[in-house]
Amino acid sequence: MQTNFTPAQLADPHVAESEAILRKCVHCGFCTATCPTYVTLGNELDSPRGRIYLIKDMLENGRPADAEVVTHIDRCLSCLACVTTCPSGVDYMHLVDHARIHIEETYKRPLMDRLTRNVLAAVLPYPGRFRLALNLARFGRPFERLMKRIPALSPFVAMLNLAPRSIPAPSPFAKPGQHRPQTERRGRVALLTGCAQPVLDPAINEATIRLLTRLGVEVVVPEGEVCCGSLVHHMGREEQALASARANVDVWMREIEAGGLDAIIITASGCGTTIKDYGHMLRLDPAYADMAAKISALAKDITEYLAGLDLPSHMPRGITVAYHSACSMQHGQRITMAPKLLLKAAGFTVRDPAEGHLCCGSAGTYNIMQPEISGQLKARKVRNLEATKADIIATGNIGCITQIATGTEMPILHTVELLDWAYGGDTPAKLSGLKQPAG
Repeated sequence: MQTNFTPAQLADPHVAESEAILRKCVHCGFCTATCPTYVTLGNELDSPRGRIYLIKDMLENGRPADAEVVTHIDRCLSCLACVTTCPSGVDYMHLVDHARIHIEETYKRPLMDRLTRNVLAAVLPYPGRFRLALNLARFGRPFERLMKRIPALSPFVAMLNLAPRSIPAPSPFAKPGQHRPQTERRGRVALLTGCAQPVLDPAINEATIRLLTRLGVEVVVPEGEVCCGSLVHHMGREEQALASARANVDVWMREIEAGGLDAIIITASGCGTTIKDYGHMLRLDPAYADMAAKISALAKDITEYLAGLDLPSHMPRGITVAYHSACSMQHGQRITMAPKLLLKAAGFTVRDPAEGHLCCGSAGTYNIMQPEISGQLKARKVRNLEATKADIIATGNIGCITQIATGTEMPILHTVELLDWAYGGDTPAKLSGLKQPAG
């Protein structure tokens, strides 16, 4: 793609990076076939190629974002299926990140949109506030029918629909501390506890700690860890995102200096994609660039780490698992085979649903901010998962678990919960009524 940025514009490193990304696009349109919003809406401007044109025009002319640009950029899930598909290596992720920052800096959103985003940014990254908000949801449910009549309140209706009816008690595993290996030590890792996950489903981190310690891995839950920053990062609130990244870099560097780390284990793939990008996010910060790159290199999804350990294989157990590959896992981190191979080695029969490359519609806060499109994608994903006729669904991201669970009766668990079960852990609560594996 030909560009016409001025030397003055290219003096800005963010603009220079976007210009280099834009130049790689050859208009081939391969991305349109795998873009969930284009497949759903059929609008060229809701495809990666269409958004690239909008971003180019906005940045090249140095103009503020307008309503049209904001509409189509907001509809982007950041699923990154287009990055996987693109034959030219267009780095759409960092291009759309820059566009969102530009939107945040130059566009004044309608009042209710600003209010919704402020609420999400003030609540979701903080487990205590998030737990309180979920408890308060029951007071909003009686007004749901009335709220549905007011289009501006649709994000709050979506929040009520996503909020679970019961909330697990806080887990002691979420508290800072060290968990000693139960056998001869073979590694030391830090575990990202996360923000929403320990509130919505603490069993995921509990299973992770149990499994790793049984395998001889010491697990550290560090003091001072905060949100990974992905929520505000995808809202274009870059300074808040970078502040979170710096805080976590400081925390994990202290652990590295104190006792060394073989990896930073992440059990929510959306967080993993962002943390693996810390090196890029902080590349212009001389005080943090090198440390952030080191942290990104240490970050591993739990399945990525387990794949490097010597685990025994089990005979088939008569349980079939439909594996949903979260977008942040398959497109963001390019982890595609490890989770399935681990499940197969643990004795499960694994089935891939049709259209596995398409997003389930969760995408961070997308299912709140764009509930209509998200609902269509969820229905499509659930149809494909149920068509596998599997007993259960496994995935690696809490957002996907929450989203899909609202559309199906099939039990859906994190991959690590099934692996913990297979390698000596208790039966997950969600599977209490399922036939127990033999042996």
